[in-house]
Amino acid sequence: MGSQTPLRLPVIDFSKPELKPGTGEWDLVKGHVHAALRDYGCFEATFDKIPLDLREAMFGSLEELFDLPLQTKLLNVSKKPYHGYVGQYPHIPLYESMGIDDANVAENVEALTSIFWPQGNSSFSKNIQSFSVQLSELDQIIRRMVLESFGLEKYMDEHMCSSNYLLRVMKYKGPETTETKLGLSSHTDKNIVTILYQNEVDGLEVQTKEGEWINLKPSKHSFIVMIGESLYAWLNGRLYAPFHRVMMTGDKARYSAGLFSIPKAGYIIKAPDELVDEEHPLLFKPFDHVEFLRFYYTEGGQKSAAALKEFCGV
Repeated sequence: MGSQTPLRLPVIDFSKPELKPGTGEWDLVKGHVHAALRDYGCFEATFDKIPLDLREAMFGSLEELFDLPLQTKLLNVSKKPYHGYVGQYPHIPLYESMGIDDANVAENVEALTSIFWPQGNSSFSKNIQSFSVQLSELDQIIRRMVLESFGLEKYMDEHMCSSNYLLRVMKYKGPETTETKLGLSSHTDKNIVTILYQNEVDGLEVQTKEGEWINLKPSKHSFIVMIGESLYAWLNGRLYAPFHRVMMTGDKARYSAGLFSIPKAGYIIKAPDELVDEEHPLLFKPFDHVEFLRFYYTEGGQKSAAALKEFCGV
């Protein structure tokens, strides 16, 4: 069980209309983003471009999705590891999730919707796609700020074009006990940036560099932003990719939606020369994210305490 602690993540506001590149407000927020990702690997973000009614409608759509029969949910398949339906695992019995590749593209969402609901479900596809499009704006703002904070503007176009979006939607059943039960094991994300939104049921915990667990209690107005190992590796360890887990109690289900920016298959992640020097020697050899995922989901990769280092560490 995570320790009770007064620690809280930094809260950063991305809602101000004057937040535009080159302005004082942009530089101020950029400094907060850099400090939060350096110290915690994550932060809480407010971003009012996604209206509350859409956020609430998303959870209605998630409940509708997870209420489908198991044989229907199993139709959510993908050639990429961990992109399709995940569930029915004895070691994490409370957890199930589904992935929607390129959920910001209407045709992709509609194609998947037609598999689940052959008769159609326009409200579901509209909610999923609208939410993903608007949340991808926040992802792009954050990634631009990160590159600017390291003076890596010349890589901006390549970096932004090197990724796709995966919307991963998750349900954690309430364990129906006052004892805390494992919802999802401790792990780091493997992608570039993750942006999470959850319902009112808490459970997400993030580990600090010192090994202390922070119990997160984001409001319905905020998102949790964290970086994954692909960005950690590309920046040669300059920012922190945090371990996190889900611990559940009570009888209510926890629903969450995560937008993951993910390197495209075949794109080689290689730290820029500007971030490699005597003080910061190269940590990882160049690697393909999808090949790393394939290793990570092998028995050896799952047992490894530092899978990326084992896969391509220098």
